Order: sequence, then structure tokens, then C-alpha cells
Amino acid sequence: MIQHHASARYEQCIQRFSSLLIPGVLGVLCATSPIAMGQAGSDESLALKVQRLTEAMSQTQKRLDESQHELQQLRAQLAAVQQQIALSHTPVSDSSSVAQLSAAVEQIREQQALETTQIATHERSKVETESKYGLKLSGLVLFTGFVNTTQVDDPVTPTLVLEGPGTTGASLQQTVLGFDATGPHLFDARTHADARVDFDGASLSSGTTTSYTGGLLRLRTAHAALSWDHTEASFSLDHAIVAPNTPTSLTAVAVPALAWSGNLWTWNPQIGLTQDIAVASVQRIRLQAALIDVMNPPPIYGGAASSNSSNIVTPTTAELSRWPGAEGRVAILGNPEDSGLQLGLGGLFAPHRTSSGTRFNSWAGTMDYRIPLPGRAELSGSGYWGQALGGLGGGGFKDYVFVVNPVSPPGYSFRTLDAFGGWAQLKEPAGEHIEFNAAFGTDQVPASQLRPYTGNASAYYLNLARNRTYTGNVIYRPSAYLTFSLEYRHLQSSPVNDYTATGNIVGIATGYRF
Repeated sequence: MIQHHASARYEQCIQRFSSLLIPGVLGVLCATSPIAMGQAGSDESLALKVQRLTEAMSQTQKRLDESQHELQQLRAQLAAVQQQIALSHTPVSDSSSVAQLSAAVEQIREQQALETTQIATHERSKVETESKYGLKLSGLVLFTGFVNTTQVDDPVTPTLVLEGPGTTGASLQQTVLGFDATGPHLFDARTHADARVDFDGASLSSGTTTSYTGGLLRLRTAHAALSWDHTEASFSLDHAIVAPNTPTSLTAVAVPALAWSGNLWTWNPQIGLTQDIAVASVQRIRLQAALIDVMNPPPIYGGAASSNSSNIVTPTTAELSRWPGAEGRVAILGNPEDSGLQLGLGGLFAPHRTSSGTRFNSWAGTMDYRIPLPGRAELSGSGYWGQALGGLGGGGFKDYVFVVNPVSPPGYSFRTLDAFGGWAQLKEPAGEHIEFNAAFGTDQVPASQLRPYTGNASAYYLNLARNRTYTGNVIYRPSAYLTFSLEYRHLQSSPVNDYTATGNIVGIATGYRF
């Protein structure tokens, strides 16, 4: 309709242009013909005729210019209408269908947004907490099998070789369960907490029955922290901050790899502060300080760690001192934090008091490192030297030794033991799913300090002067949830009054992580 109207106006303009052009031309021709000029000679002068002719031509030219301008405008309008019609793919009569389609699309979008919100709400409500803040459950269902060629202190998690027959078996007691929680912001800091438990709380072996399929629930580690951008205040149950690294193993989880062979692994209550200071775009200095309640080492004297009444819990020697221990660490860290360069130095001091009133101190100087190597390989480890480190996982399972002379004159001799050791591990990834690990660890107390206090041959922990472990494993992760491992360990346990006992251990592990 618009195009028809523009075409009609265009035709009217052409007709108007013709009506102006034809009379004007005919007038000029008549005025200049001989007949006309002869007749006019009797009435008017030639000059007057020329003037009139000029005026008529001027008016005709003016009208022609106006008509041509209007014609150009009409042409532009007609071209615009034609372009608008060409760009429109929907007839005017289909406008109602377009409106219906738009309404349907908008309804689908609203339905999708509602379903997305419902799904997110359902995900958050899977685990509901009283505080309504986020909580994530995780764990590792771990099946381990073992072949021990000689007798060891614990068939599932061996750390010490004894004299006796070997064992073969399987277990699920190293299965780990845990949670990670996030809370509100407090003092402009993020709050978060986590805890891990396993089933290695007690051995199920007895004099007549041996079963290693499970155990009592045991709290492994726990953390709660306030985290700012470069500062963190926390309390935890974990290994000492002076020993941050742990060797890699899937068959040694309940008791970490190289425990009592150079790895200060024990989990102790601590409260501390961490401060990171940026020194370069890829490096920073980490300062750490904490108070620590050092646990007791395993009892090496019969009844020494037990009380007279089974209903009374005997306090640790650190608790009997009534003073907490203190530890600190300074480290250089690269990026990323979990695989970059790490070089650290630490120190620890903790007072102790025995139940008989004898006071002694634990102290240690430590160093730790993680060095990235070419090809994604990595060298890591730690070392220490100190005194009375049984509560941290060193010192041959003990802090001190003593002897009582029952004959006349009676006497009592007490000796705190020095300790030194460490471990190193080489990690070599072979693609995205396989990695190889080889490690060595050693822990030792001076034989000269220990020898005057040795007991009978059955006092394995009391007589132990040196413990070493060589280990290697391959770990295969076909997915983020499944893990398989094959591991070999060679243990050497050297008592101060006997020859070195050796044993070989072959372990397999299958884990499902969730």
C-alpha cells in the first residue's frame, strides 16, 4: 500500500512536469514565429516583446526547477519504502504469530531459571547444618593388601621389624572420612574448618583371633581458621608446623610413610599464626608460630604409661609440666604453593615432667624442602636434630630412658635421649595418570646414650637405636575417583644390643575417592 501511494505521487509529478514544459515551449515558439512578430509590430515595440518573452521563460524555468526537486524527493521516498519492504521477512498480517512466539520463548526462559534455582537449592540442602553454611563431605574408601616376609609391629601399618614369622592379609581400616565447612566472615576474614577420621583407633588382633578388616574410629586431623589475604590464625590437630612435608603412599595412610624412620608425623594439638610476605611476583616468605601440646610416645616400659586405676586418664608429660611447647618456622615459598619451590627452617621447644617429678625438655632444629626438577619431577624431604623427640615421631619411639638400682645403695638414673634423622623422596610423574615415587628415611639415637639402659631382648622399642625404611611405589589414577597402587618397602631395625633385623613388605591398594 505504501509502495502504491509513492508510485501514484511519482506519476502525478511527471504529469505536472509535462504540463509545465509543453506550454512553455509552445509559447516560446509562437512568440518567435514570423506571423506573431508581424502582428505585434503594429501594436507593440520589439523591445517590449523581448522583455515579456524573457519573463515567461524565467517563470517556466523556475517551475521546472521546483518540479525536479520534488521529483528527487519522491524518488528517495520510494527507494526507502522498497528497501524497508525487502528487509522485512514477516508479512504484516503475521504480527500476531510473532508476538505468540516471543511469549513462548520468554516462558521457557523463566521455567529454566526456576529449575536452575531449585537444583541449586537441592544441592545445598543435601547436607544441612545448624548454621546453614556450606558443608562438603569427602573420603577415601581404601582397601589394602599386604605380604610381610617377617614379623612386624603391626601387620597393616608396619614400622618396626621383629624376629618371627611373616603375615599376609587385607584391611579396610585405613579408610578415611572427612568434611570441609565454610562459615561467615569474621573481622573481615574467611572462616573455615575441616576434620578427618579413620578406623585405625585400635588393633583387632588378639591372642586367638587375627582380623584386620576394620578398627575403632579415630580422629586423625582437624583444623579451624580465620583467613585473611596474607594472614591466618588457626587451631588444629596436625603434624608440627616444623615438619610440613609427608611422603607419598597409598598403602601407608593410617600411619604415614616413613613414620618412625625420619618422618616427624604425629598429630598434636596446636594454636598458631601464619603470615605471608610477598618478596617477588613468584615468591614469598612465610612466617609461622604456634603453641603445641606434644603427645607422649608409645609406652616402652610395662605399666609406665598406665595409671593405678583404669578409670583415671594419665596426663602426658607435657601436660604435667603445666606449660605449652612453642614452635616456629620461616620458609621461602614459590608458586604454585602445592608444587613450587619450598625451603624452610624451624625450631621447637617443649617442657616435660614425668609422673615421678623429673623434668626434661624436648627441642629440635628442623629443615624442610621441596625442589621442582625438570620434566615435572620433584625432590622433597626434611631433616631434624634434637632431644626427646618421641612425641613427634622420632627418637626411636622414646623421649628418655631410666634405670632403678634395687640393691644397696639404691639409686635412680635418668637420661634424655638425643635424636637425629630425616627423609627424602623423588617423585616422577609419567603422564597424567601414573606417578612413581622412591624414598628413604632414617631415625637414630646415639648408641652410647642408650646402651647403659638396655633391657631384655623382648624390649624392642626400648632397645631400638636406629630404624630405616626404603620404599618405592607406583600410583595409577585412571580418573579423579579411582586410585590403584603397588608398593615395596624394605625395613631395617637395629637394636643396640643385637643384630639388625630386616624385612620386606609388598602392598597393594585400591581406593575410591568421593
